[in-house]
Amino acid sequence: MGTYRKKRTLFNSATVICAFAILSAAFMKPAFGADLLEIKKRGVLRHLGVPYANFVTGSGDGMDVELIQLFAEYLGVGYEYVPTCWEDVIGDLTGEMVKPNGENVEVLGKVPIKGDIIANGLTVLPWRRKVVRYSVPTFPTQVWVVARADFPVKPIRSVGDIDGDIRAVKALLKGHGILGVAGTCLEPSLYGLDKIGARLIPFPGTLNQLVPAVMNGDGETCIQDVPDILIALEKWPGRIKVIGPVSRMQNMGCAFAKTSPQLLDAFNRFFKKFKQDDAYLNLVGKYYPAIFGYYPDFFENRGGIYINGIFAD
Repeated sequence: MGTYRKKRTLFNSATVICAFAILSAAFMKPAFGADLLEIKKRGVLRHLGVPYANFVTGSGDGMDVELIQLFAEYLGVGYEYVPTCWEDVIGDLTGEMVKPNGENVEVLGKVPIKGDIIANGLTVLPWRRKVVRYSVPTFPTQVWVVARADFPVKPIRSVGDIDGDIRAVKALLKGHGILGVAGTCLEPSLYGLDKIGARLIPFPGTLNQLVPAVMNGDGETCIQDVPDILIALEKWPGRIKVIGPVSRMQNMGCAFAKTSPQLLDAFNRFFKKFKQDDAYLNLVGKYYPAIFGYYPDFFENRGGIYINGIFAD
């Protein structure tokens, strides 16, 4: 009798565990990003953002914050900002935590999905294209080398050829320390800086802290996106200098889960119309008034002028 009761107890426990697993699977949401119909039904668009430059300031505003608020209004839904970090942002969108390895990615595991769209000055990179779908380009950028004003290397003189300029910059960096951030668009190996005889210094802080770290002497130079450099030049005049580019022109865009094609299409339609209006130029001018002088073709300003950050014909 004792043996029978023991077996029956084990059987009942296994039955309960099995039933619990079946019920959990039945009610568990699938691990994929929401598409347009689900978002409209929910009534809220969740904006994943990492505080970076003037795209997401961390104070409730920023160029991409305002852009996604307008997109939510276009969809007829509410807006919710979901703060995240560079290490987690892809996983928060797709449900898969990934680690970049050159142009490839390694999937580390499943994670909860927290948002519907990434918008924080996200540079288009080959490895990111393997895990997300990008919108049409929303902003131009490039990677430049920045140093303290007293760094004993002069900025290059452009030869009018971007590849020649890049070679000239790399030649000046041999033997010098360069700060960069792994797993982001400011990973030095993405631009061949691991092959020029420079000392690559992994930076543990955020992208916003790179230029201040150089000014504090944590590294001789760093690589940084143009948008952040423009802010730094304005914020700390005379304390830093740009040595030159280490990349060709790049594009930034918004990122969507590959399971959200309708949401992506809706954003592209929205942005195409928005960019044709002066409202887009006014938004860019509000946060990056100097950018028009560097990439005029991207903005197609049609001969207009910018006065105090406002576009006028």
